[in-house]
Amino acid sequence: MKAAVLKTIGHSLEVMEWPDPQLGTGEVLVEVGYAPVLPYTKDVITGKRQYLLEPPLVLGAGAVGRVLQVGPDATVLKPGDWVLCDATVRARDNPLFPDITLQGWSARGEGGLVLQRYFRDGSFAEKIRVPTECVVPLGEVDASFAPYWCAMGTLLVPFGGLVAGHLQPGETVLISGATGNFGSSAVAVALAMGAGAVVTPGRNVKMLDELVRRFGARIKPVVLTGDAITDQEAMRSVAGPVDLVLDILPPSVSSEVSRNALLAVRPYGRVVLMGGVGMLGGPELELPYPWIMRNNITIRGTWMYSSDTPVKLVRLVKSGLLNLQQWRVTKFPLNQIDAALHFAAVDQEPFTLTVVEP
Repeated sequence: MKAAVLKTIGHSLEVMEWPDPQLGTGEVLVEVGYAPVLPYTKDVITGKRQYLLEPPLVLGAGAVGRVLQVGPDATVLKPGDWVLCDATVRARDNPLFPDITLQGWSARGEGGLVLQRYFRDGSFAEKIRVPTECVVPLGEVDASFAPYWCAMGTLLVPFGGLVAGHLQPGETVLISGATGNFGSSAVAVALAMGAGAVVTPGRNVKMLDELVRRFGARIKPVVLTGDAITDQEAMRSVAGPVDLVLDILPPSVSSEVSRNALLAVRPYGRVVLMGGVGMLGGPELELPYPWIMRNNITIRGTWMYSSDTPVKLVRLVKSGLLNLQQWRVTKFPLNQIDAALHFAAVDQEPFTLTVVEP
């Protein structure tokens, strides 16, 4: 099959012939229809993101496609089904503390690398072998709509964070990083889940205005000034008490920005940390012990999401509460993978989606 292979960190992807994946028990073979290209894919390839990867491997996290073959233990899936391939692969031999790898993307720790050595090849290929539990049926899908399902790769992350933070209908949630790729998706998901108001701090006024134009009065923008006291007060007051803060800032942002957002949460409020702050070095996130204790603040770290999250998000889309067609999709054939990577890196406005079509 044709695949885009990362032979070594720091070298460009090479589109080449690659061995077809061989199906085993507990696995599904999927013909890749479309695979999302994340804006920071080049940072993974160059090693800037410092992800755990052991090349050579086929890069690419997640896909939308059709089932080619199922293992002998599959009871629902059948050839021809449209499915979402979730890149988050969990070890099956320790349900309490499962090791995790992101197929074709990264691993968490040594246990994650063990998984990666088997489920190593990702979605920039004509076919992909996926654990059965990572294959989510989509039901009837119009072929012209299929590329939009690739937005799930970005939506799943903030959805997992909001679920972990127990967002309730009518609550006010603050999205720290709201003008970015994952952050703007978090805004859409929070509204679909019934948030009464979504506070969107940021410096990019154009993107803040776009969120208001797109979603209306429930969006409460805050233009950050860089002054901690001023910014915290603005975030606290723009929509009343903040029940939940979801921080999903990228590694390039200072921890001070995260800290200011976290300190805007109300007493007895919740905070979910799932961004990349600190991954590239710099000052740590310093939060005041007395403030956390006396205000009964709950702080939770969340990496990715629970195993049932993709099914729940598919249902949210199918219900009509979350409209994937608000994304603008740009498609590239697999043999133009370099052009796709470049386009994804520069086309980073909210609700834009780059995909490859093997």
